[in-house]
Order: sequence, then C-alpha cells, then structure tokens
Amino acid sequence: MAQKQRRNTTFENKKRIFIVDDHPIVRDGLITLINHQQDLRVCGEAEEAAQALKSISELKPEVVIVDIGLKSSDGIELTKSIKARYPRLPVIVLSIHDESVYAERALRAGAQAYLMKEVVSENIVTAIRTVLSGEIYVSNKIGKKLLRKISATGNIDTISAPIDSLSDRELEIFRLIGQGYKPSKIAESMHLSVKTVETYRARIKDKLNLANADELLRYAIQWVSSKREG
Repeated sequence: MAQKQRRNTTFENKKRIFIVDDHPIVRDGLITLINHQQDLRVCGEAEEAAQALKSISELKPEVVIVDIGLKSSDGIELTKSIKARYPRLPVIVLSIHDESVYAERALRAGAQAYLMKEVVSENIVTAIRTVLSGEIYVSNKIGKKLLRKISATGNIDTISAPIDSLSDRELEIFRLIGQGYKPSKIAESMHLSVKTVETYRARIKDKLNLANADELLRYAIQWVSSKREG
C-alpha cells in the first residue's frame, strides 16, 4: 500500500502537493517532475481514497492531485469528499477518459482543474500554479465549451442531455457497456459484485428511458463511438 510522507528541511518553503494514484509509475513520474520545481514539493502520496483522506488530514497539503480511475474507489467521489472536508483545498483531477464528458463532472464535484494524462508531463506544473493562484485550469476546448454553456443557460449545472442525468458511477458503467464489457468483467474491473452492476444497469436503463438491455447496449455503443469520433 502506498502511503508515504516526504519530508526534507530544504523543502519547507515550497508549496506542498499530495498525489493520489494507484499506479506507482505514474506517481513516481509526477513526484520527479514536481520536486524539480523550485517552488513545489510532493509531501505525500496514496493509492486509494481512505489512505488519501487520512494523510491529507495529517500532512495538510496545499494542492491534491487525484486520478479519476482509482482501483477501489472513484476519483470524482474522492474529490467530493475532499472538498466537503476542506473547501479551500484545490484538487486537480487527472484522467485518461474523454474530457468532454468527465471534465465538467470533475468541476461540478469541486475540482479546480482537469487534465488528460496524455499531456500531464507538459501541463501539470502550470495546472498546479494556476490552482494555487485561485484560478481554474482546463484545456482551451473545455473552457470554450463551458463558456458556451454558461452563455446559453446561465448555469454550468444545467442538465442538457439524458446522459448527464447519470451519476459518476453509472456513467462509468455505461461507458464500459459501450466498450463491450460483460457484467462480470465490469464487476471485476470496478471491484463490485455482479448483482450490484446489474442494479446499476437497471438504473441506467430507467434514467435513459430504454426498453431493455439490447437498447441499452446499442445506445452505449453509439455513445462511446461518438466520443471517439469527436
């Protein structure tokens, strides 16, 4: 289990960053990159939510970086928990998932930044400094999308499509359905029981007003395909 505290008296004047990611290689890469900055240091790391919340309480970081796809928990749910306990603590969400879907959800959960993992090495330091200054960091594409939405509705939280009615966990299961995952495989990948996955599938079907499992599968496949093409 990763739960490390990194202390060095030469780091005392640097801004403290805490990393939550279940991939050691990703954590090590971020740590190396951040610790090379004159004004930043990694004060701790964790690979799952319970560890992270305990260590954040002890170490009092000034920024938390959270992977959206943790093995035993949901990064967006962890973000909500962090913001409920520490409203002023900036959270940066990292993800391999389509930013056009997940970035807005991360921001609604309280994150100050959303960053695709494929561009982390070039942009993470800028993102950290941006949120430390009190600003929001997203890609230009997402920034323009949010501005258009606010201009049209006056409210970033307005639900504009049926898919937006799904919870974060429901959306993740819906995405896996669209990628061809069977319930047993979804259960394995998300550390859930098959019965729980079936319950989520039923909720998704009801929320999207779909008649049966075949309609759900077709809709999910079409949605996943549209996101890849976009």
